[in-house]
Amino acid sequence: MMELDAQVTPDNNDVIPYSGMQPNKRMRKKSMVWEYFTVEAVGAGCTRAYCNQCKKSFSYITDSKLAGTSHLKRHISLGICQVLREKNQQSSYPKTGGSLYTANPPKKRPRENSRFSGNGISFDQERCNHDVAKMIILHDYPLHIVKQQGFIDFVRILQPQFNPSCLNSVERDCIAIYLRKKQNLLNVINVIPGQVNLTLELWTSNQAMGYVFVRGHFIDSDWNLHRPILNVVTVPFPGSEDSLNQTLVTCLSDWHLEGRLFTLALDKSFSSENVIENLRGLLSVKNPAILNGQLLNQNCYARVLSRLAADALWAVRETISKVRDSVKHVKSSESHKEKFIDLKQHLQVPSMVNLSIDDPCKWDTTYHMLVAACELKEIFICLDTTDSDYRMTLTMDDWNQVETLCSYLKYLYDAAKILTQQPYPTSNLFFSEVSKIQVELTQAVFIQDPFIRSLIFPLHKNFDQYWRESCIILAIAVAMDPRHKMKLVEFTFAKTFGENAETWIKTVEDGLRDLFIEYSTQMFLTATNDDDGDDIMIKEICQEDSIDCSLLVDGDGLSDYEFYISDFTGNPQFKSELEEYLEEPLLTIVEDFDILSWWRVNGLKYPTLSRIASDILSLPVSTLSADSVFDTQIRKMDSYRSSLSSLTLEALICAKDWIQSE
Repeated sequence: MMELDAQVTPDNNDVIPYSGMQPNKRMRKKSMVWEYFTVEAVGAGCTRAYCNQCKKSFSYITDSKLAGTSHLKRHISLGICQVLREKNQQSSYPKTGGSLYTANPPKKRPRENSRFSGNGISFDQERCNHDVAKMIILHDYPLHIVKQQGFIDFVRILQPQFNPSCLNSVERDCIAIYLRKKQNLLNVINVIPGQVNLTLELWTSNQAMGYVFVRGHFIDSDWNLHRPILNVVTVPFPGSEDSLNQTLVTCLSDWHLEGRLFTLALDKSFSSENVIENLRGLLSVKNPAILNGQLLNQNCYARVLSRLAADALWAVRETISKVRDSVKHVKSSESHKEKFIDLKQHLQVPSMVNLSIDDPCKWDTTYHMLVAACELKEIFICLDTTDSDYRMTLTMDDWNQVETLCSYLKYLYDAAKILTQQPYPTSNLFFSEVSKIQVELTQAVFIQDPFIRSLIFPLHKNFDQYWRESCIILAIAVAMDPRHKMKLVEFTFAKTFGENAETWIKTVEDGLRDLFIEYSTQMFLTATNDDDGDDIMIKEICQEDSIDCSLLVDGDGLSDYEFYISDFTGNPQFKSELEEYLEEPLLTIVEDFDILSWWRVNGLKYPTLSRIASDILSLPVSTLSADSVFDTQIRKMDSYRSSLSSLTLEALICAKDWIQSE
């Protein structure tokens, strides 16, 4: 092989220095790495690259296969080359864009219209600004990340031409994305066939400001369920009448929802009865008061369950504290853990659960901690015999109380888990879970055990109120499920209301009938308005042919409707859609039943009922997102976001929700 210092590097900077190549077959240079490497043919079909500094060789071409230059770049830029590293031992770090160890880093050859060096994609500053704004929205980065030196260094290594935006510019870019997405969502809402349900969720902050999250729930014409955040309204006095009223007025106006609101759900614990009644009055002005206004004000299902769990945990707080300390002891050191495992093996305890320390702000973590500890209680009872540092005193009565507590917490946990297992659960799924809790708590009240009665009595009292307020709505929702219809309602009410079951069943049946008549009226009047032009044409034809128009069209249209509605309200020989639907056999119960697909397919058979189903099945029972279902405290806005303007805050939160939904 020729000596490297005897090689001649061509003056033409566009070729790879390769002494064994014929002049007429010069390869065009593809990388700046060739300022540091020279290639040599070392055999038939084999070419290697040699570092000009340390003389180390690297594979380059083998049997016509090109190895590329990435490994050569790493040799130089990461300081693997010992000669270059020694030259830079006394040097400071280079400025942005330079290699870390090279004393004379390769100059970047500018390539016209190059977005990223060497890939041929044209550079688009505006597109980059948009992508940075989208990144900030999606990952909750602060706006000032564009001014952080680490971010600037990183981006300029990728693309030296990129010019980071100022704070005002990136804020405008985020708001621009929000406004475009908002218009797209508004276009969707404007053409949905049904109505919209709303939920209100309150957040607080260290600055004593409140934030009301307004989420919409609706089904589109393709029977897809949507639950976007519509507004994030900053309110100075959380929970006040004016704050909630203004929030709703803002939302209804922004999204053109006047007269299109079906239900409203909120956490009643943070609003007085006076505030709730005023909300109902405000909404009833332009929105139909179906079922005497019951639909306009629903309590939050997840909050109700969390409060019950918190009350139950508080009742046994001293024993729970002992269990928590015992778990902490085992988890606090490897030696304690080893002694615990050794004892488990000695006692041959078959459980495979792992101990975990709970987060008191999320009650499900406390439930899991207690369940795991109960499965391993035999080890804890004997642990002081092998671990002298363990001094907790948990008696058998303590363990029995914890096991009893867990058995009732399981009902609450299973009922709440629906909200986390399915991102968009339909309302028909909740009747059976809520009724199950009601049945179990009602039966527990009559148990003679003093501990159980003292634990369950306050829980039953609070949940019974929620059950009586919500069971009619939830029963109507489950009646829209062709697997159950009214049969599950009849069976469940017989267990929960006993001799009064018939009265409650009739209330549900009357509610279904009222809804059917209300929707039939709306659909008929809509069709009548659409046919006004046809009516005029018919009258003209009648006049020309001397036909009595009253035989075809009534002047106000109401007598036509009265005749139409009488067919299924007073004629025993005619069955309405509702009656036909309820009398048809139930569908077989299957685990993965898609109720929205069923109604989409059967919409032509049941046009009025399908419209009711689209509104009822999108009815929200919880105001919380899936990650907040088990929270025992109200969520707080962090200090940084609290410092943003109300428009910017709303833009960042709403745009993230909409992008993720896409």
